[in-house]
Amino acid sequence: MALRGWLTSADDVTVVGEAPDGRTAVTSAQRLRPDVILLDHRMPIADGLSVVGHLAELSHVLVLTSDDADELIAGMLRGGARGYLVHGEFDPAELLRAVRAVAAGEGWLSPRSASVTIAALREQAAREQADADREAQVRTMREGFGLTRREQEVMTLLSAGHSNAAIARRLLLTEKTVKNHLANIFAKLQVGNRTEAVVRWTGRH
Repeated sequence: MALRGWLTSADDVTVVGEAPDGRTAVTSAQRLRPDVILLDHRMPIADGLSVVGHLAELSHVLVLTSDDADELIAGMLRGGARGYLVHGEFDPAELLRAVRAVAAGEGWLSPRSASVTIAALREQAAREQADADREAQVRTMREGFGLTRREQEVMTLLSAGHSNAAIARRLLLTEKTVKNHLANIFAKLQVGNRTEAVVRWTGRH
């Protein structure tokens, strides 16, 4: 196998085992505890994506595969792989550099993998910013309602789906007191029932 020959050509690399399928890869890794695991996605019984998490708990994983789908690359990296190389896009020298880097706990990505990673980070940043903006809007909206701290606690529990009795137990109040709080809350929120109150409080439309 070409890859084995490339690896064994280096004085500082030793191939300690091979596995024909994903399930065997996990059991072999548990027994051998290699510094680096070279993982292909296309394997019988259990594919690479289904075992990468288990393998990443045992060793540093470098994915070597012919698949370059965005979803697969992102899934492998989320599963714990430290590197991702696509067959046909690297030579023996780069493979050895990648193995050494991953063994040292560093990352190594092919150009395609790097592009997917950057795109995913940008999407995550955009989602986080959108969530932060929404939270800021909700906080600003809630400040305008004029609810007391206790009324806010009641609304938080109400929004989580708790009954009056459950709210009373959690806040060490009587159910009558909870009902009084809700009456005040409804008036301040200008709503007529619990569902409308939750919608207004959470900023849902």
